[in-house]
Amino acid sequence: MCGISGIFRTCADATPVTETAIVAMRDTMVHRGPDGAGAWISADLDIGLGHRRLSIIDLAPAANQPMADADGLIHIVFNGEIYNHAELRRELEAVGHRFRTDHSDTEVIIYAFKEWGIDCVHRFRGMFAFALWDACDRILWLVRDRIGIKPLYWTHAGGRLLFASEIKALLTDPAVPRRVNEDGLFHYLSFLTTPAPDTLFEGIHKIAGGCWMRITADGTTRTHRYWDALEAAGPLQPVNDEQVLADKLLAELRTAVALRKVSDVPVGVFLSGGIDSSTNATLFAEEGGTVKTFAIGYDQDYGSYTNELDYARQVAGQVGAEHHELRLSIDDLIDFLPRMVELQDEPIADPVCVPVYYVSKLARDNGVIVCQVGEGADELFCGYPNWQRALRMQRLNDSFPVPAFASRAGLGLLRLAGKDHSQPYDWLDRASRGQPVFWGGAEGFSHRAKMAILSPRMRDRFAGRTSWEAIAPLRKRFEANAQGRGTLDWMSYLDLNFRLPELLLMRVDKMSMGVSLEGRVPFLDHEFVALAMRIPEATKIRDGTLKYILKRAVRGTIADVIIDRPKQGFGVPVHEWLMQRLGTFAEDAIETFLAETDYLDADMTRALLRRGGVTAWYLLNLALWWQRWIRPPQNITSNTEAHLHVP
Repeated sequence: MCGISGIFRTCADATPVTETAIVAMRDTMVHRGPDGAGAWISADLDIGLGHRRLSIIDLAPAANQPMADADGLIHIVFNGEIYNHAELRRELEAVGHRFRTDHSDTEVIIYAFKEWGIDCVHRFRGMFAFALWDACDRILWLVRDRIGIKPLYWTHAGGRLLFASEIKALLTDPAVPRRVNEDGLFHYLSFLTTPAPDTLFEGIHKIAGGCWMRITADGTTRTHRYWDALEAAGPLQPVNDEQVLADKLLAELRTAVALRKVSDVPVGVFLSGGIDSSTNATLFAEEGGTVKTFAIGYDQDYGSYTNELDYARQVAGQVGAEHHELRLSIDDLIDFLPRMVELQDEPIADPVCVPVYYVSKLARDNGVIVCQVGEGADELFCGYPNWQRALRMQRLNDSFPVPAFASRAGLGLLRLAGKDHSQPYDWLDRASRGQPVFWGGAEGFSHRAKMAILSPRMRDRFAGRTSWEAIAPLRKRFEANAQGRGTLDWMSYLDLNFRLPELLLMRVDKMSMGVSLEGRVPFLDHEFVALAMRIPEATKIRDGTLKYILKRAVRGTIADVIIDRPKQGFGVPVHEWLMQRLGTFAEDAIETFLAETDYLDADMTRALLRRGGVTAWYLLNLALWWQRWIRPPQNITSNTEAHLHVP
């Protein structure tokens, strides 16, 4: 796991690439790679690559990056892991390629590209973001893995294309402006993140999961989607024998977990005590050896979140783990806020960033450099109660379509009842427009609440628009490959392309890499994803049981008490903490934002803060991001705490 960066001069009049510029970009990301640093500049000064290394596979200096082939015609910087690299190496050696490293997966990418071209990405089983320079054709390739587990950002500035694992690296170039992307802000308020290919910075973009971008010497870019979950899955498969399917799921998951044990450094498991992390830990321990597990709780049980540490301890005991845990308090959250904003680069308005950082630090402090995490299972098998509610609403609407006049009447009644900022109002409004009611597993402000808190200027700008425009392209892709699929398939597909890569996986990447720890995601192995997407929705939910087929698959592998207990997501008691010191801190930060910008309506925002609720956290993230990264230069110092005052 590493940090990559680079500059490609695409205009003859542009400033030549210098090592100073590459090093400046690279070294904003020391946390992503504390074990080594490298830079390469082409002789014509047209392209430069930078790399920070976190040594995971092949620890020898020969595996350092940037790396080139023997002829010096292919150069690469790579962030991630190719789990099947040994198998690919044997295949490449059999056709004549000669390797200089012992077992570097980076070198495998180079010779795979030389043998198969950009189609080599279809042979990789892993997570990756890499930049590959082909000197023969003078083409730069930027590639992000199928699911979007690893990030990759880019921008045009001053006749050059810049790219990096983190936005802060791009901002080292004075030609890159720091401006708010107002369309991105509009969607952020709905989705807690900015949908790809945009970011909250105007002019800075991200490569979407499953895509590559090709940049030629004249700066022409072409983006192509090389992988799609539905295309990979193919048609839905009838389930004639559920136990056979359950056994197949468990076998594929066992393979995914085993592949993610490939490492030359210690590997552990994040353990919450739920089905997904407990399955990870149990399958991890099957091959022998002591597994190290790590759990996070809080200083007390809260109304909005009850500790799961007892369940985590139970699972750890069953697999013979060396178990570690940590309890967090409101002080830990507030102390962490400046670092959180620094690591996020753009807001990830999910408070779970906080415990993910601390559990990552707990692992790193105990000698572990890689951890397996449980993201993805809920999205593939419908593990969320709110998904079930949305599914029922959509099925009801599909079976008994509400006439337009009745929808208008229902919406009017909800407005009279003061429920026009609620999720049911949004669902009914979407259904009346012929849109799916489900817009993702993480929705922030309802449409009317969002329009209410926007400033008059922003309301005028976005009049008549909704955040459906961010989802519509995904819906079009879904319908092109739907092949008789239903609502649950849409929900999984949307979150695989949106909430997972841009919110959940980014909180794992940014927070774990903040302490130089690599996070691996067995449930999002692309072969496992394709298998899950072939399963009819009636087999994923049975008689109201969420994750029915996954629970059947793991029953007998993990304890029944873990499988049958009520669903509890990994959470943070933000509601209670906002009633304490965090609330005062949030009000101060948001007041500064209101005073110095014109994005939000001050009176409506203050009224919202007085009502309380987790929406204050979403606005706090926005305000702190603006304060750190956008605020005029005269107010910015190198010391984050100087302008992110922590009481």
